[in-house]
Amino acid sequence: MKELNWRKIGLAGLAGTLAMTMLMLIGPLMGMPKMDMGSMLGPMNPIVALPYWMGWVMHFIIGIVLTGIYAAFSIKILPSDGWKRGAIFSLAPFLMKEIIVSPMMGMGVFEGGDMLMIIGSLLGHLVYGGVMGFVYGEG
Repeated sequence: MKELNWRKIGLAGLAGTLAMTMLMLIGPLMGMPKMDMGSMLGPMNPIVALPYWMGWVMHFIIGIVLTGIYAAFSIKILPSDGWKRGAIFSLAPFLMKEIIVSPMMGMGVFEGGDMLMIIGSLLGHLVYGGVMGFVYGEG
């Protein structure tokens, strides 16, 4: 197994999560629902209520951890390269969020059928994956 480049993982995860966050913050200006990760992963977290700022920290930690999974496993098995491979990878966390995490947070499977939330989540994950894959490159 090839040695993982942790600095590259951190940078790519941070870049992808930052791009996703920017989309989440400007989304309401384009008619998308508000997606406040600080609240969702912080005070509203059904597992352990955390301060608001910790919700945002958790959001970025999750993005970096997912990049580690991408680097360790997915880069070897997914077709294509760079941003396209990252976007394909991002479909897995999107589905996990919609099938497992959303119901845990009381929103129901696939956001309870709220199409704007589903589309917003899909777009956010695709942006994360595309930017993350582009920055990470070929490993």
